[in-house]
Amino acid sequence: MDFRKIFDTVPDQFDRWRPRYCEELFRDLIGYSGLDSGKSALEIGPGTGQATEPVLKTGCLYLAIELGEHLAEYTRNKFKSYINFHLVNADFETHDFGRQKFDLVYSAATIQWIPEKIAFPKVFQLLNGGGTLAMMLTQGDYKTPNESLHSKIQNVYSKYFHPEQRYTCELDYSNVLNYGFIDFECRQYYKTREFNADEYIGYIGTHSDHITLKEPFKSKFYEGIKKVILEAGNKIIFKDTIILYLARKP
Repeated sequence: MDFRKIFDTVPDQFDRWRPRYCEELFRDLIGYSGLDSGKSALEIGPGTGQATEPVLKTGCLYLAIELGEHLAEYTRNKFKSYINFHLVNADFETHDFGRQKFDLVYSAATIQWIPEKIAFPKVFQLLNGGGTLAMMLTQGDYKTPNESLHSKIQNVYSKYFHPEQRYTCELDYSNVLNYGFIDFECRQYYKTREFNADEYIGYIGTHSDHITLKEPFKSKFYEGIKKVILEAGNKIIFKDTIILYLARKP
């Protein structure tokens, strides 16, 4: 299976549990890009739309490109009331956009799945002069607020976490400067999430390498995670750092 399509197997679960991005981020993104009803935006890999609606609400001409068939269908249904919403079910790496150009191209925890030698030049080509590339992601820290629990969770991982494929995507976002972009910057935002044991299992069940877990490890892994969280008071706290990378095409 194409590991990039692993999320396509769990669209409902993905929509329920994947983290959303904060209002401050979208306010900065829209202000930086000058996005309004007279401009256009392309979202790479929207999933089930965790970063879609605030951009749609600007009235811009919005296009999404989504690789997963089930995710594409889910997201079309979710935003069908917006007349400015359009989605193509295709692979960004190979899709021919023709003469289409955009004032904003953005991704939410997606672009790292694409080799930078494909992603950055193609985005540069797709942007209008002065256009914005925005890349966002969330980094969750559950070690700092739960040190004892964190150690016990790591023990469960050591025993039972043996996925068929592991997440290995890495991207140096500042490398956009090697492809003609300028004014690269990073903005950060902070918030806290709290899960009980069942909620936490639902959340980590949407991680790509967790989806590929097979028996007999899968049941033992999730049983072990649930047990240690219940023993810790049925609560695990995340300190999130939400990151927004921005760059411009001259």
